[in-house]
Amino acid sequence: MLQGKKILLGISGGIAAYKCPELIRQLLAEDAQVKVVATKNALEFVTPVSLQTVSGNKVYCEVFEPVGNFNPEHISHADWGDILLVAPATANIIGKFACGVADDALSTLFLAFDKPVYIAPAMNDKMYAHPIVERNMRQLQAIGVQFIEPAYGELACGTTGKGRMEEPENIVAYLLNDE
Repeated sequence: MLQGKKILLGISGGIAAYKCPELIRQLLAEDAQVKVVATKNALEFVTPVSLQTVSGNKVYCEVFEPVGNFNPEHISHADWGDILLVAPATANIIGKFACGVADDALSTLFLAFDKPVYIAPAMNDKMYAHPIVERNMRQLQAIGVQFIEPAYGELACGTTGKGRMEEPENIVAYLLNDE
């Protein structure tokens, strides 16, 4: 049950980011609250205005945004959220998480977050099957991160294989079944 849950939706820079407004709608339909933390590359695929309009909250993208008062957002967001859902999760962001690299808003939030984390990978099938990506996912699983397996199907690069981000309704169903 997601009712009343505060979900931080981390969006990294893959084409599947276009699915995020629908994912937000479906999370809100379950009476969850949603705040978005996006990488700069994610905002090349989906606009902050779209995400803010659907979520009802400002999109957090910059670690060093000018603010009127001191509020390290990666900490305040980590304190606010009950769940961190990263969808889509590129090979890049999975690698950053696994190596402890904190050089943007999303990777910094990940290191400050001490509650359940779910990752929905999205990438080319060859990237998804690469031994380094597999190793990084195993490392994250070893510390309790849960992965929502990508689907098999047509990929943005024109090939067919396992790497499509799972559909929003299936991601929500996964969260509902895990609660």
